[in-house]
Amino acid sequence: MIHPLLPILSVLCVFWISGCAAPRQLVTDPAPGGKAGDTQQLPSLYAPKPVSVLNGKASFYGKPQKTASGERFDPKKLTAAHKTLPMHSVVRVVNLRNWKSVIVRINDRGPYIRGRIIDLSTAAAEKIDMIDSGVAPVKVEVLKKIEVMAKPNRKVRRAE
Repeated sequence: MIHPLLPILSVLCVFWISGCAAPRQLVTDPAPGGKAGDTQQLPSLYAPKPVSVLNGKASFYGKPQKTASGERFDPKKLTAAHKTLPMHSVVRVVNLRNWKSVIVRINDRGPYIRGRIIDLSTAAAEKIDMIDSGVAPVKVEVLKKIEVMAKPNRKVRRAE
């Protein structure tokens, strides 16, 4: 004879085991305003939530130079310049024309042209397809603000 609680316990076990499975990635969806074949990857359920969001125009630069953080600018790295965010903050930049996004680290100051809120490296600009236009409307989501000492490894000399 089957115990009356056995069917209920078996259903609960199935739900419990399925809850332990790895999370599934979200399915791609047509990009807003795009063609039938265009798709965009929807954000993951576990993507970091933005601390703050800024809207404005982005530009890009590729000339090798020394950055405000002290490191040498590399156009192949996913970095950006912002006027006020702390150095080494992590932001997601979303191109509002095609909804492509890229995550970059702030390592420089700028842009110094009115109406622009962020300067991207060439590699970051390529990821969101703004090379041809040069300037694009963007949404900047601050994911992580990181306060870093200017030169933490510098040895201090004592006056004798």
